[in-house]
Amino acid sequence: MRLRDKVAVVTGGASGIGAATAKLFAREGATVAVVDLDSERGVKVCTEIAQGGGLAEFFQVNVVDRDGVHAMVQAVVDRYGRINILVNNAGITRDALLVNMTQEQWDAVVGVNLTGVFNCTQAVAPLMIQQGGGRIIATSSVVGLYGNVGQTNYVATKAGLIGMIKVWAKELGRKGITANVVAPGFIATEMTTIIPQKIIDMMMEKVPLRRWGKPEDVANAFLFLASEEGSFINGAVLSVDGGMVI
Repeated sequence: MRLRDKVAVVTGGASGIGAATAKLFAREGATVAVVDLDSERGVKVCTEIAQGGGLAEFFQVNVVDRDGVHAMVQAVVDRYGRINILVNNAGITRDALLVNMTQEQWDAVVGVNLTGVFNCTQAVAPLMIQQGGGRIIATSSVVGLYGNVGQTNYVATKAGLIGMIKVWAKELGRKGITANVVAPGFIATEMTTIIPQKIIDMMMEKVPLRRWGKPEDVANAFLFLASEEGSFINGAVLSVDGGMVI
């Protein structure tokens, strides 16, 4: 098992990429703290992990809430003694063209996708420094690399994550902590079910592999970066997009 005896925190862990990551990490031996607002789905993920012989616990947290994040981190440490891996995966969209985007749409996306990652990482980093190592991973997006119409807020946060991670790679690397970003392309999750077929067909024309990615494709990238195999990768952006950005 590649994550035996590790403790991992996965935000946005109740569905999609986060749920796939939590389940994969548990199969690889990690104890997983599944963090999300959706308690029903979060508990379901933990139950499925337990049924498979793994260990997971759900924590209902809004990553925008600094106090709630710090309380969650303290609870995980009190229960399991450490946090070895942080996967910053929680994210939302509120799409609109620039001229139509409301302040609420901007603030909501920046709050969860960027400030939430800052909150979680700032809460966990001192512990990892004290432990002498750790893995910090964030979910960016292919659109954070090249932009996308109607997503000023989302693209700003996903590009911002790349910048933050590069700073943390430099600041924390000397403490034995790696910080990396995974940039998924078109991944088949509930978020993509509302996309019209015409847009899907247009998107697929840009992907050399001519298929959607699966949440497990991204989870496997997280696993690699969280494991010993990824121990010398720091400040990197790993695209999981079927070749879309070539």
